[in-house]
Amino acid sequence: MTLEELSSATRNFSNVNLIGHGMFGEVYKGLLQDGTIVAIKKRHSPLSHEFIQEVNYLSSIRHRNLVNLLGYCQENGMQMLVYEYVPNGSVSTHLHGNSHAPGVRLEFKQRLSIAHGAAKVHMNFKTANVLVDEDLTPKVGDAGIRAMLDRLGGAGPSSRTSNDPFLDPRTRESINFSIQSDIYSFGVFLVELLSGQRALSDQSIIRWVQNFQQSSDISVIADNRMASAYTSEGMREFLRLTSWCVNPTSEHRPSMSLVEAELNRIREQEMRLTTIMPESTPTVTLGSQLFTTSG
Repeated sequence: MTLEELSSATRNFSNVNLIGHGMFGEVYKGLLQDGTIVAIKKRHSPLSHEFIQEVNYLSSIRHRNLVNLLGYCQENGMQMLVYEYVPNGSVSTHLHGNSHAPGVRLEFKQRLSIAHGAAKVHMNFKTANVLVDEDLTPKVGDAGIRAMLDRLGGAGPSSRTSNDPFLDPRTRESINFSIQSDIYSFGVFLVELLSGQRALSDQSIIRWVQNFQQSSDISVIADNRMASAYTSEGMREFLRLTSWCVNPTSEHRPSMSLVEAELNRIREQEMRLTTIMPESTPTVTLGSQLFTTSG
Protein backbone atom coordinates (compact mmCIF):
# COMPACT_ATOMS: atom_id res chain seq x y z
CA MET A 1 0.00 0.00 0.00
CA THR A 2 1.18 3.54 -0.65
CA LEU A 3 1.35 6.58 1.58
CA GLU A 4 -1.01 8.34 -0.83
CA GLU A 5 -3.63 5.59 -0.45
CA LEU A 6 -3.44 5.60 3.35
CA SER A 7 -3.45 9.40 3.55
CA SER A 8 -6.60 9.44 1.44
CA ALA A 9 -8.15 6.69 3.58
CA THR A 10 -7.64 8.72 6.78
CA ARG A 11 -8.29 12.21 5.35
CA ASN A 12 -4.59 12.99 5.62
CA PHE A 13 -4.37 11.36 9.05
CA SER A 14 -6.98 13.70 10.46
CA ASN A 15 -7.51 13.90 14.21
CA VAL A 16 -11.13 13.01 13.48
CA ASN A 17 -9.88 9.60 12.31
CA LEU A 18 -7.50 9.15 15.24
CA ILE A 19 -8.95 6.37 17.41
CA GLY A 20 -6.11 5.55 19.77
CA HIS A 21 -2.46 5.19 20.63
CA GLY A 22 -0.72 1.84 20.88
CA MET A 23 2.72 0.39 21.33
CA PHE A 24 3.49 0.84 17.63
CA GLY A 25 2.18 4.40 17.47
CA GLU A 26 -0.96 6.33 16.57
CA VAL A 27 -3.98 4.35 15.36
CA TYR A 28 -6.32 5.74 12.70
CA LYS A 29 -9.59 4.47 11.29
CA GLY A 30 -9.47 4.46 7.50
CA LEU A 31 -11.66 3.75 4.50
CA LEU A 32 -9.87 2.22 1.51
CA GLN A 33 -10.99 2.88 -2.06
CA ASP A 34 -12.59 -0.57 -2.31
CA GLY A 35 -14.79 0.20 0.71
CA THR A 36 -12.81 -1.78 3.27
CA ILE A 37 -12.66 -0.19 6.72
CA VAL A 38 -9.24 -0.61 8.31
CA ALA A 39 -7.20 0.37 11.34
CA ILE A 40 -3.87 1.99 10.43
CA LYS A 41 -1.02 2.12 12.94
CA LYS A 42 1.60 4.76 12.14
CA ARG A 43 4.97 5.70 13.57
CA HIS A 44 7.98 7.73 12.48
CA SER A 45 10.99 5.55 11.74
CA PRO A 46 13.75 5.35 9.10
CA LEU A 47 13.37 2.91 6.22
CA SER A 48 14.34 -0.63 7.18
CA HIS A 49 14.56 -3.89 5.27
CA GLU A 50 14.14 -5.70 8.59
CA PHE A 51 10.73 -4.04 8.97
CA ILE A 52 9.55 -5.66 5.73
CA GLN A 53 10.80 -9.05 6.92
CA GLU A 54 8.94 -8.65 10.21
CA VAL A 55 5.76 -7.60 8.40
CA ASN A 56 5.95 -10.63 6.11
CA TYR A 57 6.15 -12.84 9.17
CA LEU A 58 3.22 -11.14 10.93
CA SER A 59 1.16 -11.37 7.74
CA SER A 60 1.59 -15.14 7.72
CA ILE A 61 -0.10 -15.50 11.12
CA ARG A 62 -3.80 -16.11 10.57
CA HIS A 63 -6.39 -17.05 13.18
CA ARG A 64 -10.06 -16.22 13.69
CA ASN A 65 -9.22 -14.82 17.15
CA LEU A 66 -6.37 -12.57 16.01
CA VAL A 67 -6.73 -9.17 14.34
CA ASN A 68 -5.33 -9.85 10.87
CA LEU A 69 -2.60 -7.71 9.31
CA LEU A 70 -3.72 -6.72 5.80
CA GLY A 71 -0.78 -4.66 4.55
CA TYR A 72 1.93 -2.14 5.28
CA CYS A 73 3.58 1.01 4.02
CA GLN A 74 7.08 2.39 4.48
CA GLU A 75 7.59 5.85 2.96
CA ASN A 76 8.87 9.31 3.86
CA GLY A 77 10.30 8.29 7.22
CA MET A 78 7.10 6.59 8.32
CA GLN A 79 6.17 2.97 8.90
CA MET A 80 2.52 1.90 8.85
CA LEU A 81 0.68 -1.33 9.56
CA VAL A 82 -2.81 -1.82 8.12
CA TYR A 83 -5.12 -4.11 10.10
CA GLU A 84 -8.69 -5.26 9.77
CA TYR A 85 -11.01 -2.97 11.71
CA VAL A 86 -12.88 -4.58 14.61
CA PRO A 87 -16.04 -2.50 15.07
CA ASN A 88 -17.20 -3.31 18.59
CA GLY A 89 -14.25 -1.96 20.54
CA SER A 90 -12.20 -3.53 23.30
CA VAL A 91 -13.32 -5.76 26.15
CA SER A 92 -11.93 -3.07 28.45
CA THR A 93 -14.51 -0.59 27.14
CA HIS A 94 -17.32 -3.12 27.51
CA LEU A 95 -16.33 -3.81 31.13
CA HIS A 96 -15.38 -0.35 32.32
CA GLY A 97 -16.96 2.05 29.84
CA ASN A 98 -15.34 5.26 28.63
CA SER A 99 -16.14 8.95 28.28
CA HIS A 100 -18.75 8.16 25.62
CA ALA A 101 -20.62 5.24 27.18
CA PRO A 102 -20.83 3.18 30.38
CA GLY A 103 -19.83 -0.47 30.57
CA VAL A 104 -22.30 -3.13 29.44
CA ARG A 105 -23.63 -6.29 31.02
CA LEU A 106 -21.92 -9.47 29.87
CA GLU A 107 -23.25 -12.87 30.93
CA PHE A 108 -20.86 -15.42 32.44
CA LYS A 109 -21.06 -17.62 29.33
CA GLN A 110 -20.18 -14.64 27.15
CA ARG A 111 -17.17 -13.90 29.34
CA LEU A 112 -16.09 -17.53 29.15
CA SER A 113 -16.32 -17.45 25.34
CA ILE A 114 -14.29 -14.24 25.20
CA ALA A 115 -11.65 -15.69 27.54
CA HIS A 116 -11.43 -18.94 25.57
CA GLY A 117 -11.03 -17.16 22.24
CA ALA A 118 -8.42 -14.77 23.63
CA ALA A 119 -6.26 -17.51 25.17
CA LYS A 120 -3.25 -16.98 22.90
CA VAL A 121 0.41 -16.29 23.70
CA HIS A 122 0.84 -12.59 23.06
CA MET A 123 3.85 -11.25 25.04
CA ASN A 124 2.02 -8.01 25.80
CA PHE A 125 -1.36 -9.14 27.08
CA LYS A 126 -3.86 -6.70 28.54
CA THR A 127 -7.62 -6.26 28.45
CA ALA A 128 -7.44 -3.27 26.10
CA ASN A 129 -5.77 -5.50 23.47
CA VAL A 130 -8.75 -7.86 23.32
CA LEU A 131 -11.27 -6.54 20.77
CA VAL A 132 -14.71 -7.95 19.99
CA ASP A 133 -16.79 -7.90 16.82
CA GLU A 134 -20.57 -7.54 16.48
CA ASP A 135 -21.09 -11.10 17.74
CA LEU A 136 -18.70 -10.58 20.69
CA THR A 137 -16.16 -12.89 19.04
CA PRO A 138 -12.81 -11.88 20.56
CA LYS A 139 -9.88 -10.82 18.39
CA VAL A 140 -6.53 -10.20 20.05
CA GLY A 141 -4.76 -7.13 18.70
CA ASP A 142 -1.07 -6.20 18.64
CA ALA A 143 -0.03 -9.88 18.69
CA GLY A 144 3.65 -10.07 17.83
CA ILE A 145 4.17 -6.28 17.89
CA ARG A 146 6.22 -6.30 21.09
CA ALA A 147 8.61 -8.94 19.76
CA MET A 148 8.88 -7.14 16.41
CA LEU A 149 9.73 -3.81 18.04
CA ASP A 150 12.25 -5.49 20.31
CA ARG A 151 14.01 -6.99 17.29
CA LEU A 152 13.88 -3.68 15.43
CA GLY A 153 15.11 -1.81 18.49
CA GLY A 154 11.98 0.32 18.50
CA ALA A 155 10.32 -0.57 21.80
CA GLY A 156 11.11 2.32 24.06
CA PRO A 157 11.10 2.06 27.85
CA SER A 158 7.81 3.94 28.09
CA SER A 159 5.92 1.29 26.15
CA ARG A 160 5.45 -0.75 29.33
CA THR A 161 5.93 0.86 32.75
CA SER A 162 7.15 -0.96 35.84
CA ASN A 163 3.89 -0.30 37.71
CA ASP A 164 1.73 -1.84 34.98
CA PRO A 165 -0.63 -4.27 36.78
CA PHE A 166 -0.49 -6.66 33.81
CA LEU A 167 3.27 -7.03 34.20
CA ASP A 168 4.51 -10.11 36.05
CA PRO A 169 6.03 -8.83 39.35
CA ARG A 170 8.97 -11.22 38.94
CA THR A 171 9.99 -9.61 35.63
CA ARG A 172 9.06 -6.04 36.57
CA GLU A 173 12.62 -4.75 36.87
CA SER A 174 13.92 -6.22 33.61
CA ILE A 175 10.59 -6.02 31.72
CA ASN A 176 11.76 -9.25 30.10
CA PHE A 177 8.79 -11.06 28.59
CA SER A 178 8.35 -14.82 28.53
CA ILE A 179 5.52 -17.26 28.00
CA GLN A 180 5.09 -17.61 31.76
CA SER A 181 4.94 -13.84 32.26
CA ASP A 182 2.30 -13.77 29.52
CA ILE A 183 0.27 -16.33 31.49
CA TYR A 184 0.35 -13.93 34.45
CA SER A 185 -0.84 -11.08 32.22
CA PHE A 186 -3.63 -13.29 30.89
CA GLY A 187 -4.59 -14.10 34.48
CA VAL A 188 -4.93 -10.38 35.24
CA PHE A 189 -7.19 -10.14 32.18
CA LEU A 190 -9.30 -12.95 33.65
CA VAL A 191 -9.49 -11.09 36.97
CA GLU A 192 -10.84 -8.00 35.18
CA LEU A 193 -13.17 -10.09 33.05
CA LEU A 194 -14.70 -11.82 36.07
CA SER A 195 -14.72 -8.98 38.59
CA GLY A 196 -15.65 -6.18 36.19
CA GLN A 197 -13.07 -4.02 37.98
CA ARG A 198 -9.84 -2.50 36.73
CA ALA A 199 -6.66 -4.11 38.03
CA LEU A 200 -4.83 -1.13 39.51
CA SER A 201 -1.74 -2.84 40.94
CA ASP A 202 -0.30 -6.24 41.75
CA GLN A 203 -1.51 -5.66 45.33
CA SER A 204 -5.09 -5.47 44.08
CA ILE A 205 -4.55 -8.81 42.33
CA ILE A 206 -3.22 -10.35 45.55
CA ARG A 207 -6.24 -9.06 47.49
CA TRP A 208 -8.60 -10.46 44.86
CA VAL A 209 -7.00 -13.91 45.13
CA GLN A 210 -7.12 -13.75 48.94
CA ASN A 211 -10.82 -12.84 48.81
CA PHE A 212 -11.45 -15.86 46.59
CA GLN A 213 -9.53 -18.18 48.91
CA GLN A 214 -11.19 -16.89 52.08
CA SER A 215 -14.78 -16.27 50.98
CA SER A 216 -17.58 -18.69 50.22
CA ASP A 217 -19.65 -15.84 48.79
CA ILE A 218 -19.08 -15.60 45.03
CA SER A 219 -20.78 -12.20 44.91
CA VAL A 220 -17.84 -10.71 46.83
CA ILE A 221 -15.56 -11.55 43.90
CA ALA A 222 -17.68 -11.66 40.75
CA ASP A 223 -19.13 -8.74 38.78
CA ASN A 224 -22.62 -8.11 40.14
CA ARG A 225 -23.79 -7.14 36.64
CA MET A 226 -23.75 -10.81 35.69
CA ALA A 227 -27.12 -12.50 35.87
CA SER A 228 -27.37 -15.61 38.05
CA ALA A 229 -27.61 -18.03 35.10
CA TYR A 230 -24.39 -19.83 35.95
CA THR A 231 -23.39 -22.76 38.11
CA SER A 232 -21.42 -22.23 41.28
CA GLU A 233 -19.21 -25.13 40.20
CA GLY A 234 -18.35 -23.47 36.88
CA MET A 235 -17.75 -20.12 38.53
CA ARG A 236 -15.42 -21.63 41.13
CA GLU A 237 -13.49 -23.57 38.49
CA PHE A 238 -13.01 -20.33 36.58
CA LEU A 239 -11.85 -18.63 39.79
CA ARG A 240 -9.37 -21.41 40.54
CA LEU A 241 -7.96 -21.24 37.01
CA THR A 242 -7.58 -17.47 37.31
CA SER A 243 -5.75 -17.81 40.64
CA TRP A 244 -3.48 -20.43 39.06
CA CYS A 245 -2.52 -18.06 36.25
CA VAL A 246 -1.48 -15.26 38.66
CA ASN A 247 0.52 -17.57 40.93
CA PRO A 248 3.52 -15.53 42.21
CA THR A 249 5.84 -18.41 41.26
CA SER A 250 6.07 -18.53 37.48
CA GLU A 251 7.02 -22.22 37.42
CA HIS A 252 3.70 -23.07 39.06
CA ARG A 253 1.56 -21.41 36.40
CA PRO A 254 -0.23 -23.46 33.73
CA SER A 255 0.64 -23.46 30.05
CA MET A 256 -1.53 -21.42 27.70
CA SER A 257 -2.69 -24.60 25.96
CA LEU A 258 -3.90 -25.95 29.30
CA VAL A 259 -5.62 -22.64 30.09
CA GLU A 260 -7.37 -22.75 26.71
CA ALA A 261 -8.47 -26.36 27.24
CA GLU A 262 -9.80 -25.64 30.75
CA LEU A 263 -11.72 -22.58 29.60
CA ASN A 264 -13.29 -24.61 26.81
CA ARG A 265 -14.26 -27.38 29.24
CA ILE A 266 -15.84 -24.94 31.72
CA ARG A 267 -17.63 -23.12 28.90
CA GLU A 268 -19.11 -26.33 27.45
CA GLN A 269 -20.14 -27.41 30.92
CA GLU A 270 -21.91 -24.09 31.52
CA MET A 271 -23.62 -24.24 28.12
CA ARG A 272 -24.91 -27.71 28.93
CA LEU A 273 -26.07 -27.02 32.50
CA THR A 274 -27.60 -23.59 31.99
CA THR A 275 -29.36 -24.17 28.66
CA ILE A 276 -32.73 -22.44 28.63
CA MET A 277 -35.55 -24.98 28.77
CA PRO A 278 -38.84 -24.68 26.81
CA GLU A 279 -41.05 -21.83 27.93
CA SER A 280 -43.45 -24.16 29.79
CA THR A 281 -40.66 -25.40 32.07
CA PRO A 282 -38.57 -22.42 33.19
CA THR A 283 -35.15 -23.25 34.60
CA VAL A 284 -33.85 -21.96 37.91
CA THR A 285 -30.11 -22.13 38.54
CA LEU A 286 -29.10 -22.75 42.14
CA GLY A 287 -25.46 -23.54 42.72
CA SER A 288 -24.52 -26.35 40.41
CA GLN A 289 -28.00 -27.90 40.45
CA LEU A 290 -30.84 -27.10 38.05
CA PHE A 291 -34.47 -27.39 39.03
CA THR A 292 -37.52 -27.10 36.77
CA THR A 293 -40.78 -25.70 38.03
CA SER A 294 -44.15 -26.68 36.74
CA GLY A 295 -46.23 -23.83 35.35
